[in-house]
Amino acid sequence: MRVVIAPDSFKESLDSPAVAAALAQGWREGDPSATVVEVPMADGGEGTVEAVLGATGGTRRALEVPDPLGRPVAATYALLPDGRTAVVEVAAATGLALVEPGLRDAGRASSYGTGVLLARALDDGVSSVVLGLGGSASTDGGAGLCQALGIRLLDDRGETIPPGGDGLAELATVDLSGAHPRLREVDLVAACDVDNPLCGTRGAAAVFGPQKGADPADVGRLDDALRRLADVVQRHARDADPEIAGAGAAGGIGFAVVALLGGRLATGVDLVAQAVGLEDHVRGADLVVTGEGRLDGQSLSGKTPVGVLRVAQRHGVPTIAVAGQLGPDVERLVDAGVTAVFAAAPGPVTLEQAMADAPQDLRRLARQLAATWATASRS
Repeated sequence: MRVVIAPDSFKESLDSPAVAAALAQGWREGDPSATVVEVPMADGGEGTVEAVLGATGGTRRALEVPDPLGRPVAATYALLPDGRTAVVEVAAATGLALVEPGLRDAGRASSYGTGVLLARALDDGVSSVVLGLGGSASTDGGAGLCQALGIRLLDDRGETIPPGGDGLAELATVDLSGAHPRLREVDLVAACDVDNPLCGTRGAAAVFGPQKGADPADVGRLDDALRRLADVVQRHARDADPEIAGAGAAGGIGFAVVALLGGRLATGVDLVAQAVGLEDHVRGADLVVTGEGRLDGQSLSGKTPVGVLRVAQRHGVPTIAVAGQLGPDVERLVDAGVTAVFAAAPGPVTLEQAMADAPQDLRRLARQLAATWATASRS
């Protein structure tokens, strides 16, 4: 019996390597004869770097960068074992979790720190970069990121615009002449799990701004500022389209990646699956176990468990999903092809208790599933 354990993180409880380790330990206890392979996963958001490092054994690169409010913070990115691919996540330098709730300011927060990380990865000489979009505190259309990479964003006096989304209101021109030279040499692809455009009722400000501290007036102002960014950029890059799916990801960084950095957008879980070699691990397996902190009907919209399921289905391998919490319409996952869905908690518990007990609950559940699956396989 060969079992592949490929979960996402349990947010605010366990990262994906820890989830995979707990499930794998329990499975080995329940079926000592099984070969268990741990492949931590992510969808491009927070935890992507740790998932890739946990699955590939790559190298962690650390440096100090500005956080969304310009304060110094330690951030890391991953260099894969081939030495040619870097994985950078927005959440590491521009993450909402880096800003205390009372200080969140969608108009002021900048993505500059993510640009510093990306520049260092380019300086490492890599030939490809996976940029995980998700969990950002900024709504600046990627302006700070671009500035850290040498792109000048100027007002009508030729001066650099202020940081953050509010600064975009003063944008008059874009100067690409000083852009990091290696941007033209690398394959830059952004891992994205949303399809929102840059502006409008489904745009970066309207949909994600409130969780970043924006009130209704802030949302309207930031949406106007992002429209100004799109209008100015389109004068320099005629094919820059603020309506493309994913342009509004990470406060508009998705738009900047395509329109100013020469990159492209792709489904986050698919990119991570490629980076960790999930297809090769699943090929020839007898069972795949995946999951994340919460599973419900919305998990079908580009989340990790369904991405893992699609890989398993291509190879005819059954899939079990586990979660800390099961939400509405979770049976849609079974309709989509998951063999069975299980909650890790043994019964009704508080959220705090479920998070605290997650390692032992996952281990216990995996032990029971392994014993049951082994018995069924032998019958």
